[in-house]
Amino acid sequence: MLNAVAGLASTVGARYRDCSTLVCPSPVSRYHMRVPAAAILILAASIEASAQATVTPSKTQPADANMARALRVLRTSPVMDGHNDLPWRIREDSVHPHDVEGYDLRKRTPGMTDLARLKQGHVGAQFWSIYIPGERDDPAYRSNGAVSSTPGYARVQIEQIDIARRMIDKYPELQWALTADAVRANFKKGTVASLLGLEGGHAIENSLALLRQYYDLGARYMTLTHNVTLDWADAALDSAKHRGLTPFGREVVREMNRLGMLVDLSHVSPGTMSAALDVTEAPVIFSHSGARALVDHKRNVPDSILARVPKNGGVVMVPFVSAFVSRAVKADDDSLEAVTARAKKKHPADTAATRTEVAAWRASHKRPQATVTEVADAIDHVRKIAGVDHVGIGSDFDGITENVVGLEDVSTFPVIFAELARRGWSDADLAKLASGNILRVLKQAEDVSARLKKTRKPSTATIDQLDRGVKPRA
Repeated sequence: MLNAVAGLASTVGARYRDCSTLVCPSPVSRYHMRVPAAAILILAASIEASAQATVTPSKTQPADANMARALRVLRTSPVMDGHNDLPWRIREDSVHPHDVEGYDLRKRTPGMTDLARLKQGHVGAQFWSIYIPGERDDPAYRSNGAVSSTPGYARVQIEQIDIARRMIDKYPELQWALTADAVRANFKKGTVASLLGLEGGHAIENSLALLRQYYDLGARYMTLTHNVTLDWADAALDSAKHRGLTPFGREVVREMNRLGMLVDLSHVSPGTMSAALDVTEAPVIFSHSGARALVDHKRNVPDSILARVPKNGGVVMVPFVSAFVSRAVKADDDSLEAVTARAKKKHPADTAATRTEVAAWRASHKRPQATVTEVADAIDHVRKIAGVDHVGIGSDFDGITENVVGLEDVSTFPVIFAELARRGWSDADLAKLASGNILRVLKQAEDVSARLKKTRKPSTATIDQLDRGVKPRA
């Protein structure tokens, strides 16, 4: 957490560098509420004060029998984490932006991920998120010259793939492993099997050809949306326009099945979740989503969807995002948003007055902190509704700037397994959570792909044809 807070100023200056007009994502995560820059800085100070008072260095040595058992399981069934945003962290670094050589993973990095901590955390495989923003006006899409595309989703997506691929190629400890069998082979060698996760269907720019090219470049899942509703799919944090998926959206899912690319339903609306489950022939994943029955956040998965996951065979990978796992943190975010909105309305042309009013509220309302217990509760809830064969871990490390206490970086994965061991989870079930379930899903998607490719050619359908009724030219 201290590392995250220390880097918050550079994050505000990078990911949130257009915040002077007072409407920006919360520093808790880029995945949820929007608050003003004043609130970001005030919240950062609150987080830092709490961190200094409560956070101790992470411990993954077997201090008790539960930790000893967790470490024993992880030695043979390492963690396969569903979501880590290190490539974007490298891009946005204030000292070495875009610089894979400068952001040295052999040293302790300012973020949450480096080689030593991956080893300490028993990480055996990682989906590296190749996130790009969905908002068209994000600074990442500023003009790159007279012939630069607008907004430039594909350009920035290729840049992120390039960063991730160069990062993986740089370190022998990280190895390309684009199949389930390759991941298992890396487990035996003790290297971190590396795959890419494409976070947001806006990157395909309504083109199935681009989807195929991203697969060829190493993307083994695609999150159908990020925070913005697309021409063909509804997002959880935006308005619903399509009742889930359009005909072209359903064709995207079918083509992903043919390719063997996992359909990721984090970030999408419940309608999109349901529509995708109706269409897909392969198991789906939720790469970093919690349980909505426990924390009523739009980014979490409703029980009605969790109940459908066993029939599909998919896996819900629970994140370490404070507002997704802690009701208290979510309530605090909601209160901060409401206070900020009232202050802006009261002082429409006075940003200093707005900051002062929000700061006064923050000073009198201590920021709550999410706990390991709450993360374990979310995992247990997914297990209760979907079953132990359908739950995994999707930390979101390096995509968050506020941590669950005790889960500060990639070295701390054993902590959550020790807590679940304490709750009575068997070794076999802990192994499923660590990597067994997601490896099964990946292998099943590969099998579906092999079957479909025998009878189905690459789709040439277009959004004009399927959604707009435009007939192909003769």
